[in-house]
Amino acid sequence: MPGCHAFRVLLALGTLSGIVPPVVARAMPGQGGEVRDTVPPLPAWDIDVKTYESHPRVQHFIEIFTHRARSPFELSLQRQSRYGDFIRQRLRDGGLPQDLIYLALIESWYDPHAYSKAAAVGMWQFMAGTARGMGLRVDWWVDERRDPARSTDGAVRLLSGLREQFGSLYLAAAAYDGGDGRVARGLAKNSRKMTGIEGEDRFFALAKTKDLRLETRDYVPKLIAAALVGKEPAKYGLSVDSVPPWAFDTVRVGGSTPLAAIATAAGTNVSAISVLNPHVLRGVTPPAESLWVRVPIGATEGFTERWAELDSAARTGLTSVVSKKGETMTSVAKRHGVTAKQLGWYNPKVSRLKSGALATGQRLLVPSAAVAAAALDVPNPSIERYPRRRAVRAKP
Repeated sequence: MPGCHAFRVLLALGTLSGIVPPVVARAMPGQGGEVRDTVPPLPAWDIDVKTYESHPRVQHFIEIFTHRARSPFELSLQRQSRYGDFIRQRLRDGGLPQDLIYLALIESWYDPHAYSKAAAVGMWQFMAGTARGMGLRVDWWVDERRDPARSTDGAVRLLSGLREQFGSLYLAAAAYDGGDGRVARGLAKNSRKMTGIEGEDRFFALAKTKDLRLETRDYVPKLIAAALVGKEPAKYGLSVDSVPPWAFDTVRVGGSTPLAAIATAAGTNVSAISVLNPHVLRGVTPPAESLWVRVPIGATEGFTERWAELDSAARTGLTSVVSKKGETMTSVAKRHGVTAKQLGWYNPKVSRLKSGALATGQRLLVPSAAVAAAALDVPNPSIERYPRRRAVRAKP
């Protein structure tokens, strides 16, 4: 997907086994040597928050964000300091108001791994089908709903289409939450009542009816409250610590490449690689296909040499074995130093007999211990609704 940052090719390395020539894709939002005023300017918004600041539901959510949900709100603004410039750039390039960044806050607290009981995943809380419709990859190995860059691109496309459909940013936001069909039906049903009502007031008029779910009626007030508090946290007594902005270089690696091996060659640890690549689910690149993988800024320096020094076993994330008579997932896993659950992450379609044994001659992919340790314990990304018993993370 086309990015919105100024990507620069800084380095091309010679071809290695399992690696195609890596190049740097450096995200550098907010740079340019601008001169900062010593007195901070008054806050400004590019969505209409001031008109509705005194609305009872807006005030209700301001109270929540500054008291009961104070800690998660402060944490979300800390995450915004990491992803904010990046997201605003993509919103701006997509022709959308930059303050729609607060939509991601009310969806997920800017958590790339957030998920809901409806099986919505990621910072922008996409369902699997909707994500695919926006061009995101969602499969067993890669879930781009968890990728801050790719999911933001998808959200920009979706929100742009909804704003064009309804002619209103706040109706578009309501449709993002509750579905365009419900909003369209509500507008049609109440067309006479809404005669003469224009602009963003149309959402608030529709919200007075029962044709939107309560969550959707509250969605825009929550967005406005988040923008009000988020732009002036000190005014509301909030304390926010900043973290370094999201920035990275990239290398392209072959299939079945462990994130642990990439981390070693990049001179960092697997946790840092996982944070930059939250969409890589299984601790390894997908089998039989190359993938661009993010590494810390400057990590391409010496990458080729460090990769060449790795043992072949360290560069191999998955091995193929054939089950023998009477073997089970547990016995195969134990023999290779992983758990049966971990083995299942790499063999979702392997069938078992009623006894629990594997059919003789089944081919299994077995992860190395390093790969299994870096994998995410997540449900099947294609699931459209989680079972009721599954614990879910609460939305704001």
